[in-house]
Amino acid sequence: MPRAVVTGGTHRVGRAIAGALASRGMHVLVTTRDAGRARSFGSIACGGGSITAVHADITTDHGIAAVCEAAGPSVRVLVHNASSYESTPIGSIERSSIESSLAVHATAPLLLTQALLASLQRAQQACGDASVVAMLDIHAMGRPRRGRSAYLMGKAALQGLVQSLAIDLAPLVRVNGVAPGVVEWDQQADAAERSRYEARIPLARAGTPDDAAGAVRWLALDAPYVSGTIVTVDGGRSLQ
Repeated sequence: MPRAVVTGGTHRVGRAIAGALASRGMHVLVTTRDAGRARSFGSIACGGGSITAVHADITTDHGIAAVCEAAGPSVRVLVHNASSYESTPIGSIERSSIESSLAVHATAPLLLTQALLASLQRAQQACGDASVVAMLDIHAMGRPRRGRSAYLMGKAALQGLVQSLAIDLAPLVRVNGVAPGVVEWDQQADAAERSRYEARIPLARAGTPDDAAGAVRWLALDAPYVSGTIVTVDGGRSLQ
């Protein structure tokens, strides 16, 4: 059974991505740094595949090693989904917030990709395709939202990583990004904020986790000649 790794994949958008890949017959390893969540999630059948949770903090060398051990020798798809969406208003930003954002959004994806590279290359040689997909954010690509500087800085670094890895990993491994707008509202967003945002979306609604997951699945499994591309999933929000 082909294997995939989805970081931060036990809930919200990550869980939808894991389900979309499992529906195509993949065994999907999802990571979480919450040991209790990993235990309660366990392993479940899903579609023609399965989803298994592993406790691993990918911002540490130990966590990356744990993912590599659990993933096995051949991984066809790696999805960088783990994220931290902290509010950091100017005047209150500390060095630790910046370093934490860069660690989860940029440093960990780079080091985890490097650690799994041989596994991805083996999968490509076995089935003819292997890919990395990173979850970006349209608001780190020219549509910044107020009070999120550290978060957006990390996501912008991840965008640069997608483009550089698409060169460095070619021709054996494809690397792409999916950049959503809102595909699942943060619990802190009130009704007025949601209404203002959605009023600027040409398709007149916020997205769903399944909207983002479908784009990831397409890039990962159905786009063998696509690399170095960022697909926006925002209902047209980035246009206005």
